[in-house]
Amino acid sequence: MSAPARFVVAVGSGKGGVGKSTVSLNLALALRESGARVGLLDADFYGPDIPLMVNVTRTTPLKSWGFWQRSGQPRLDPLERYGLRLMSVGFLLAENQPLSWPAQMVEFVGRQLVHDVRWGDLEYLIVDLPPGTADLQQQLLALLSLSGALVIVTPQDVAHLDAKKVLAMLADAAVPVLGAVENMSALVCPHCGKEVDVFPRVSESRSIWSAGVTRLGTIPLDPALARAGEDGKPLLISDPSGPQAEAFRSIASAVTRELERRGAA
Repeated sequence: MSAPARFVVAVGSGKGGVGKSTVSLNLALALRESGARVGLLDADFYGPDIPLMVNVTRTTPLKSWGFWQRSGQPRLDPLERYGLRLMSVGFLLAENQPLSWPAQMVEFVGRQLVHDVRWGDLEYLIVDLPPGTADLQQQLLALLSLSGALVIVTPQDVAHLDAKKVLAMLADAAVPVLGAVENMSALVCPHCGKEVDVFPRVSESRSIWSAGVTRLGTIPLDPALARAGEDGKPLLISDPSGPQAEAFRSIASAVTRELERRGAA
């Protein structure tokens, strides 16, 4: 089955709470800002956050999945917001409705959201993976024809420790690692302009950087970034001239260069 875009890029993390969905959404917006046709698949089926981050939530619980039968042709239209084509199980379930299925059943949902959506002629499809390295993540890697993957970390030792497990999973699945992004890096003091390390930093010897992973960029810690996600207006839309927005643009450029380099190799 053909890939839904020229480049399909997974964004993963070893643990939750590192801002993976925030990076996925703003990376997609930065790629779109450059003129590319971009889609975003929220594949975190048990905890989909993208609907809240684009201010699209459903109040009526979904009663049955019976309507979702293969007909040989894509039959779901993605939602369009901020120039992106978006799909999430959170657009189908009510905001507080859990997806209480085992991973084998959720893989069925993933297959539908990848191949039964009318994505159109995309250049990039960003896939926001669920955190961790369990069977669901492994099934998604097998399902997607990935061009590469990004790993999201925060400065702490535990984030790098868990990220190493993700790197091993990607290696086992023969998925190229484009690099990693350090989110929630130093806080820039609004009064004096100095950087403050809010989180204890991992030692270089225990970091993923020491394993040869390319640092694609760092994103400063800023309350405005968190507020943007909960207000339903992503940072590249709400504060396009701020330092975080510039960081996302720089990361998008690095991702594009690495994908083009690998595609030409």
